Amino acid sequence: MIPRKPKRLNDSLLPEVGLTDDDHALIAAANAALERHYRPFWHTVAAAIRSRDGRIWTGLHIGTTVGRLAVCAEAVAFGRALLDGDGTIQTAVAVRHPKPDEENRELAVVSPCGACREMILDHAPDATVIVKDTNVLIKLPIRTLLPLPYRR
Repeated sequence: MIPRKPKRLNDSLLPEVGLTDDDHALIAAANAALERHYRPFWHTVAAAIRSRDGRIWTGLHIGTTVGRLAVCAEAVAFGRALLDGDGTIQTAVAVRHPKPDEENRELAVVSPCGACREMILDHAPDATVIVKDTNVLIKLPIRTLLPLPYRR
């Protein structure tokens, strides 16, 4: 009998939406960025994008006193991929720091906001996004998260 590699907690059992080792490395990169730079109310979300060439770009949410001027972590990561990489998005993930009143103190994978879904779809319509579905991490095509995008 061939020994099986232990399954990671919270991985989907469905291969079509399951995570790979590269996906877990992407989550780890986002977690590391947030652990390094977390600042309550200012930097509460981090994102990581894997380009088609395999490189990982991280970004940090930039909070502001005037909320509409805040910049999402996914946009910062994508900007870095545009400036210093090949400007592609193969897979993206965002993680958030727990709020002060939350009992669970672990960093958590979160879905991209609507604006980030639009941005990813505009620039990488074949990209996938890692999200949490109940208590399971899955990877979905961005089109699944935004089936009817805005068009000019």
